[in-house]
Amino acid sequence: MLKRALKRILRSLFGILLFIAIWESVVRIGEFPPFLLPGPAAVFSAFLNQGVFLLHHAGITAWETVLGFLFGVSAGALLAVLLAMSDRIRLFLLPPIAATQSLPVFAIAPLLVLWFGFGLASKVVMAVIVIFFSVTSTFFDGLRRTDQSLLDLGKLHGLNRWQTLRYIRIPAALPSLASGMRIAAVFAPIGAVVGEWVGAKGGLAFIMLQSNARMQTATMFAALILLAVMVLSLRAVVEFATSRMIYWQKEI
Repeated sequence: MLKRALKRILRSLFGILLFIAIWESVVRIGEFPPFLLPGPAAVFSAFLNQGVFLLHHAGITAWETVLGFLFGVSAGALLAVLLAMSDRIRLFLLPPIAATQSLPVFAIAPLLVLWFGFGLASKVVMAVIVIFFSVTSTFFDGLRRTDQSLLDLGKLHGLNRWQTLRYIRIPAALPSLASGMRIAAVFAPIGAVVGEWVGAKGGLAFIMLQSNARMQTATMFAALILLAVMVLSLRAVVEFATSRMIYWQKEI
């Protein structure tokens, strides 16, 4: 177990070093000006000079992302259960829910800022909207595809509808919920950043917009790298949590 984790860390470090080497080579060979494509050293210098400032705004985006993830997963899982248990709810709610996913995120972002303001709420709602359907659809699919032999066993033991849901359907569908949570961990930061891009008083997207206006490309890259680290960290935490949630399922 420890050896496998060490191998993963070493592979990740090798990949990062290889990426930095390619990045530096492209900058040197292409002779790109710093305002167009800064090198790794320039980005690192920008982070050292503005580290506290960047981390403060990264914290804002991280808080928006975590809240959006928690609310989105909770609401998506609850709706999936309701859809699986009631034909009427499925008939009335499934079409409009699916229709909302056809709308571009940027199209509804200005409305959310108008309704909820430039603060935290609009970014959290945006993150919820981005991940909500993926959690609902994956968990709902798992709930309705429960092994028939398990359902027959529940009937044999006299389980009612809600007992069947609690003891058979939900445990059997947890791997599907875990898949939805992993997807949500990647897309929740996108929702928060899109909300910040449209209108915000802080956050990594706010920094990117300000840096773009001032041609501070190295600062933009530093903010992007912080965003990538945040996404990977959230993904790792969710991966760990879901592996414990479905401990009986072996990884390939």
